[in-house]
Amino acid sequence: LADSGLLAGAIDVSTTEVADEIAGGVLSAGPDRLDVFARHALPYVGSCGALDMVNFGAWDTVPERFRARNLYRHNTTVTLMRTTADECRAIGEFIAAKLNAMRGPVRFLIPEGGVSAIDRPGQPFHDPEADRALFAALEAGFRPGPNRQLKRLPLHINDEAFADALVEAWREVSRAAPGARRA
Repeated sequence: LADSGLLAGAIDVSTTEVADEIAGGVLSAGPDRLDVFARHALPYVGSCGALDMVNFGAWDTVPERFRARNLYRHNTTVTLMRTTADECRAIGEFIAAKLNAMRGPVRFLIPEGGVSAIDRPGQPFHDPEADRALFAALEAGFRPGPNRQLKRLPLHINDEAFADALVEAWREVSRAAPGARRA
């Protein structure tokens, strides 16, 4: 859709396909995920939604090499695998490089309290070390500028206040985009 010229920009909260691309899951959007924003100067608001998980089909479809990993049976047809700190570092580097190539105004929000419903204290994918590796790689690789900001927020991605921050970020980037259509 972004290539079509029909969008005024994007709020891209769940970038989980990148985890599948890096770690070998079945729901990768391919290595070109996010490249459309390097081709078109569209306002972009993004976040780390579900970067704690790699997707597979039913439990018995998980490749043997991953069977000893932290797996979560989401339902009968979807099994999730927790990303490791090393995978999170690679995911952060991948996304930072894509953000740096974007031509329009950018806000990328980091939810320090967790990136999915099962990435909270007491939940099966809560792994502060892996999350810190993701966030540190994003920060280290991201090149900020007047219309390019990465913001850490002490919130969980599913908090109402995080949704409010996404909306405010959208307002910022949509105002910053020259000639941008208002959604």
